[in-house]
Amino acid sequence: MDSNTFTVLPMSQRFYLEPGKTYEGSISIVNPADATGDFLYKIEVLPYGVVGEDYNADFTTVSGHAEIAKWIEVLEPTGAVKPNDTKQIDFVIRVPENAPPGGQYAAVAVSSDTKTESSGGVAVNNVFELASLVYANVAGEITYGGEILSNEVPGFVVTPPIKIGALISNEGNTHQDATFVINVSNFFTGEVILPNEENEGRYSELIMPESSRYVSRDISNLPAIGIIKVNQTIYYNGDVSTVEKNVMICPIWFMALVILTILAIIAAIIGIIKKHKRKKAVI
Repeated sequence: MDSNTFTVLPMSQRFYLEPGKTYEGSISIVNPADATGDFLYKIEVLPYGVVGEDYNADFTTVSGHAEIAKWIEVLEPTGAVKPNDTKQIDFVIRVPENAPPGGQYAAVAVSSDTKTESSGGVAVNNVFELASLVYANVAGEITYGGEILSNEVPGFVVTPPIKIGALISNEGNTHQDATFVINVSNFFTGEVILPNEENEGRYSELIMPESSRYVSRDISNLPAIGIIKVNQTIYYNGDVSTVEKNVMICPIWFMALVILTILAIIAAIIGIIKKHKRKKAVI
């Protein structure tokens, strides 16, 4: 009987390749301690790409940037991993002499013949298949291009979290990293809510060649009502974009209360005016 879960590590790996040379890599398959038996695996190499600004994974289209899937050979494509054990699976990348320069992408996909559930890695087609993504750069004429198309921070939200986003394009022939730095503080007290420290308000996202990616983050751990100062700075392809806004957090019930209060005040004022006019009419 196969185990109920498995993990594939690392989730992704990067290579710098030169035409005509051979490179080595590996993945690890983890069968957890509570497995019900050996995990019987099979491995295949798939082309990898993305579709749309939301970057939906594409493991079927063989594009000019996914030729590396044909260059990778897994040395032990089938086998078994015992419970509470980790097995390293080696692969080689044989780069042809005429390999095109720039980015090349593939997925080293691991699957089971029986029903299993994923516990890590990158999901491919369903929970029974996980993959380690290969991001490679082939030496040659590498071109970089692209820009920050939008840097978005809302001015008003009804309830937390606050969603901030950005649209970034890549017009080059290889992948690039965009770095985001987010600072959040209380408008009235200046108290830092999201510190600008490593992994706390600072992160990077990979932008694939010849594509545009919409990147978003939710800012939580916020008060239910108030004004928050949000600053998002993006560093990409030599450009810097900064947007800072005071974001009002105002739930619907509070808005309704304010409206009712205003209406009550208006009604009271109208009542006073009418009463004053009646007194004048009596006189």
